[in-house]
Amino acid sequence: MTEKIGVLGKKSTQRTQRTQRSGVERVVNAPLPTVYGEFRAIGYLDHDRGDEQVALVYGEIGTDGVLTRLHSECLTGDAFGSQHCECGDQLAAALRAVVAEGSGIVVYLRGHEGRGIGLLAKLRAMALQAEGLDTVEANLALGLPVDARDYGVAAGMLHDLNVRSVRLMSNNPRKREALVQHGIEVAEQVPLLIPPCENNITYLRTKRERLDHHLPHLDAVGQLS
Repeated sequence: MTEKIGVLGKKSTQRTQRTQRSGVERVVNAPLPTVYGEFRAIGYLDHDRGDEQVALVYGEIGTDGVLTRLHSECLTGDAFGSQHCECGDQLAAALRAVVAEGSGIVVYLRGHEGRGIGLLAKLRAMALQAEGLDTVEANLALGLPVDARDYGVAAGMLHDLNVRSVRLMSNNPRKREALVQHGIEVAEQVPLLIPPCENNITYLRTKRERLDHHLPHLDAVGQLS
């Protein structure tokens, strides 16, 4: 009996090893009507991290100069309308932009909550910010990286969609650098500037001053608080 179990265990291990995969796999392509327009929701499985990802594709996208947004998941901003950040407004603006363009992609990156530290850690960081720390100091005070996001999965999704170059809707130079590193040309970086409010002006200034985000519109904004 012991010998049988050993043989079965060996076969099971071999089967598991054969089925292990890496990279990004396209799983489903479904129509997604939204208030912005009719998109296709193309779902992917990231075999390396186990995350489920989605690319919202509008129109016939082609291969070069595709208007594209890499949007990091932000539950508080995207779903709850938080004014602590500008994420929800950026997502809406990106969706409107690709519809106005006639074609484009919004890659929604799950696992990027709080610049990659997770929801609960992000809330802890927000609590520290309410006590006077900025967004960089708060992450460091928690012993966490300032930005733990990885954009390799986004590049994999774009490769699967046969996209060679993008016009990237982003104020973050790291996104451009990451795409280029993973073989996606960035033909243009398109600013995605959201008017600040009293609740996020300090956060936005920290992103510009400490994270090198391109936010020139803040120059015209006086003290809101």
